[in-house]
This record gives sequence, structure tokens and C-alpha cells, in this order.
Amino acid sequence: MSPHEPVPWETPEPLAGPLGVPLVDLLDRLLSTGVVVSGDLVIAIADVPLVRLSLHALLSSVSERMPAPWADGGPL
Repeated sequence: MSPHEPVPWETPEPLAGPLGVPLVDLLDRLLSTGVVVSGDLVIAIADVPLVRLSLHALLSSVSERMPAPWADGGPL
């Protein structure tokens, strides 16, 4: 089986070698459906929180074939 062939779901014998998805395919799948990244960073000294940063981001691809949901083309 070459590294560029898709891995079948069911095979009669066990597959040899490592299984994985190329990074380009993984990014394509994630961006086509969208992914939410969120996290918190707290900087503390002696268990006293001094700074808290919150990150919330939505990553998604943009398609010209899909119209904008806003009547005027967007909020910006």
C-alpha cells in the first residue's frame, strides 16, 4: 500500500506500518467543517493570579460560492 492511498476501513489481514493522515488532508477536513480553538492562560506568582488571557477563535475556510449571511455583505 503506497502512502498516498486511502486506508480501507475493513481489511482481511492486519495493516502493516503506521497509520495516519497527511497533514494537508487533516487541515482540509478541519477547515472545510470549521474548528473552534479556545484556551486560557493564567500567569501567577505564589498562587496569586496576576494576568489572565482568554483565547476563543473560529477557524474556517471561505467559499466564494456560498453567499454571506448579511444583506450588506458583512459586518466590516
